[in-house]
Amino acid sequence: MSDFAPHHREDLLSTSKKIPRAILVSTYQGTTQIANCQEHLRELALLTSTYGVAAVQQIPCTMRKCDPATYIGKGKLTELVQIAQAEAADMIIFDDEITPAQQRNLQKVFQLPVLDRTEVILGVFAQRAQTKEAHLQIELAKVKYEAPRLKSMWNHLSRQSGTSGGGGGGAYLKGEGEKQIEIDRRILKRKIDQLQKEIEEVRKHRHIQRSNRQKTQIPVFAIVGYTNAGKSTLLNALTDAGVFVEDKLFATLDTITRKFTLNNHQDILLIDTVGFIRKLPHLLIAAFKSTLEESLAADILLHLIDVSHPMAEEQAKTTYEVLKELGAQQKNIITVFNKIDLPHDEAMLLRLRMSYPKNVQISAKTQAGFAELQEMMIYEISQQRHMIYLSIPQSDYAMVSAIIRSGEILKQEYEENNILLAVNIPLTLLYKLADYQIESF
Repeated sequence: MSDFAPHHREDLLSTSKKIPRAILVSTYQGTTQIANCQEHLRELALLTSTYGVAAVQQIPCTMRKCDPATYIGKGKLTELVQIAQAEAADMIIFDDEITPAQQRNLQKVFQLPVLDRTEVILGVFAQRAQTKEAHLQIELAKVKYEAPRLKSMWNHLSRQSGTSGGGGGGAYLKGEGEKQIEIDRRILKRKIDQLQKEIEEVRKHRHIQRSNRQKTQIPVFAIVGYTNAGKSTLLNALTDAGVFVEDKLFATLDTITRKFTLNNHQDILLIDTVGFIRKLPHLLIAAFKSTLEESLAADILLHLIDVSHPMAEEQAKTTYEVLKELGAQQKNIITVFNKIDLPHDEAMLLRLRMSYPKNVQISAKTQAGFAELQEMMIYEISQQRHMIYLSIPQSDYAMVSAIIRSGEILKQEYEENNILLAVNIPLTLLYKLADYQIESF
């Protein structure tokens, strides 16, 4: 039986009349880690369900050390083969990333496609992407993932060469296999170059959009957090954005921006970003960096944590790890404990509040805590602003309009042909108003 290349798995999903059945495998070290391992398997089951695959068994495996050839030891591997046969499984999915060599060896043993967590996440992203940018980013990540696995796509030619005797036929087949790998490598390299060129064009367009937003001086909030934490629900609740919401991982992959007016009449922009996840493939972090850079460009981050989830602490840590990879961990961050209306662990919530002291508790679904959230957002904006007094000639009323758009007028009076103002303004606007600044009025 020939090895299964990544495109064979897509064929299995798209052409099969029944839902593919998978055995899910996750490993742990030490008895204290088994609970976490089981929770990780539940998350993997959600991922595979989103991918269109049914998890028929979720198997935690204790592992002292990683086997370089097959990832897990021979004894456990034999047991898994028996389970896969008994369950009539169509594929095996590992919660960790496995090497191309391990993947090839496991497929020979199971005689089934073997996927790892990275491949499943890439598949989910490919299915759920909507915009041209998201499609390009995912295609780039998939091509880079497949590149080191080319050998498994063509090693059936090498096996044929071994059965054709010592004559020229075997050498010819082997040479064809080697040439085909080189051809495919060149094709993939050209494809990577082309995708990167197209992504760069999209990035330039996004940069222009971002520059236009910055010119308006409107404060920008990016909603970040673990996948399925409720980011899109929050955006919809605040802005009636009509963003698609589904109780699945990665329901939203494309960045969405909406305008919102706070209770103090301050206009802001809210950005809903792609969700983070444990063991997010580095290929995707690199490929989606231009999309995730919206988090970097924002003035303030709203970090949503689903406190009803038993792994909320790990999910919060994962978000900070991804933000660190993006260089955004030093941003002003408001921690938003979401789904407070659902059952949750009070002891865990207390630990989270101590770990993230600048926090507010809400329910994006019921809108509980929204007043407190807005108060904190208004306060954070004020911390990034400066209060000054101005005397602006009425002939320069355009400057007053700029203040109204991006700042806050605290007091206003008139003196002959001048408008006297006490204002809170962004620091970026300060230099433009230097010529109008006065001590007081």
